[in-house]
Amino acid sequence: MTKLSELHKQWMDDPQYQKDYQSLEAEFNLAQTLIETRTKIGLTQEALAQRMKTTQSAIARMESGKSIPSASTLKKLAETTGTRIKISFELPV
Repeated sequence: MTKLSELHKQWMDDPQYQKDYQSLEAEFNLAQTLIETRTKIGLTQEALAQRMKTTQSAIARMESGKSIPSASTLKKLAETTGTRIKISFELPV
């Protein structure tokens, strides 16, 4: 079975895939950060959802990138996990 990371490397040779992937880079990075934050503090999606007074499926949607959390949701997540939010804007290279 081929790993997703191996397929991604192959697909990055395709200019259209690369363009589409780069257009979603911010969403991918946010989803990855949400997963890393939750796992670093040792919570399951269900446990985080309970603490945030939401559902496990809402957490799953945020972590999959299917749902972009609002600023108030990110604030609530930061408060719940004992972290802080840091947003930055960078000029293209």
